[in-house]
Amino acid sequence: MQIKEVVLRHLKMNMKFDFTTSFGTIRNKEFILVEAKDEYGMSGWGESVAFTAPWYNEETLKTNWHVLEDFLIPSILHKHVEHPDIVNETLLGIRKNNMAKAAIEGAVWDLYAKRSGQPLATALGGQKKEIEVGISIGIQKNTTDLISLIEKAINEGYKRIKIKIKPGKDIEILKEIRNHFPTLPLMADANSAYRLDDIERLKALDEFKLMMIEQPLASDDIIDHAVLQKQIKTPICLDESILSYEDARKAIELGSCKIINIKIGRVGGLTEAKRIHDLCLEKGIGVWCGGMLEAGVGRAHNVALTTLSNFSLPGDTAASSRYWEKDIISPEVTVHNGMITVPDRPGIGYDIDINAVNELTVFEKVYK
Repeated sequence: MQIKEVVLRHLKMNMKFDFTTSFGTIRNKEFILVEAKDEYGMSGWGESVAFTAPWYNEETLKTNWHVLEDFLIPSILHKHVEHPDIVNETLLGIRKNNMAKAAIEGAVWDLYAKRSGQPLATALGGQKKEIEVGISIGIQKNTTDLISLIEKAINEGYKRIKIKIKPGKDIEILKEIRNHFPTLPLMADANSAYRLDDIERLKALDEFKLMMIEQPLASDDIIDHAVLQKQIKTPICLDESILSYEDARKAIELGSCKIINIKIGRVGGLTEAKRIHDLCLEKGIGVWCGGMLEAGVGRAHNVALTTLSNFSLPGDTAASSRYWEKDIISPEVTVHNGMITVPDRPGIGYDIDINAVNELTVFEKVYK
C-alpha cells in the first residue's frame, strides 16, 4: 500500500477527575490524533500519548508534532509499505522520539489490518477473545477517598488495583488498604519517586504482598534496580526504563526486574512492543500493558496488543467512561466484570466518531 495523505489533529479532552502521580496532576488531556490514508482513501488511526509537559519522559505534544511533521511523515509519505514492520525499520535512523513514532506506526498498523480484512489483534498474532483489565488510581487527598475509589473499582469487577505512591504516601496508605482488603490483587507505581538510599522503606513494602512495585528508582536506571531486586521480595516491574528490545534484554540479563510493563508509545510502536513481548515470553518474564490516559484510539491499540499470549497480568486499559464523558470512538471501550471483549471487526475494531473528533480538535493540518 501507499500512504497518500496524513492528517495531524491536536485534540483537547477534559477528564472526569484530576489524575495525580508523583510527578504531577493532569486534568485536561491534549494529544495528537494521526490519520493515515491510502491510495483508495481508506484511513488508519494512531494516537500520540505524549503529554504537554515532559513529566513522564522528554517528549511533549509540541515535540511530537515537530518530529512527525518534519521527519516521520516525509519518511513514509508516498512510499510503498508492504507491512507495518517496514515503518519501524524506516524510522530507525531517527533517534528516540518513540511516542511520535508509535503514533504514525499505529495508524499504519490499523490501515494494514483494515486492508487485509482482519482485526488488528489478529494481525499482531493475538488469539485472545477477551482480556483482563485492572485500574490505576492516582494519589488522593486522603485515605478515605482512596478506599472509596478502590471499593467502587472492586464492585465494577476490575481484576487488580494499582495505586500511585511516593515517599511519605506509601507505607501507611498500603497498611490501611490491606486492613480493608487483605487479599486484593494490589500493585504500587512509584514513577521513579525513590532512590537506592530508600531501600529500608522499600523493604518495608514486602509485608503488603504486592503483585509488584512499578519503577521505584530512576527512569533511566537498570543497575540500581538490579541491586534493589536482590534485596526485596516484591517483584520489580520496569516501566520508564524500558524504551526498546535492547533495554529489555539488558534488564533481564542483569536481573533488574521480574515483570515489564509494555507501553506502545514508550517503546516506539506495536512492532517493537511485540518484539519485547516475545523476548519476555522466551525468558519467563511477565508482561502487562500499561496506560497513558489514552483516548479511544490509543485504548483500542492497547486492547489489540494485550491479546498476545504473554500478557498474563491485567493491564491498565479501563473503560472509556472512567475517564471521558464522551470518547472519540464508537462504540466506546467497555468493561464487564473486569474483562474487555476484543472487537472482531477489521482494524482497531471501533469506528471513529468524526463529529466528536471535530468538536475536540484545536488545530489540524493535512500532508499530501
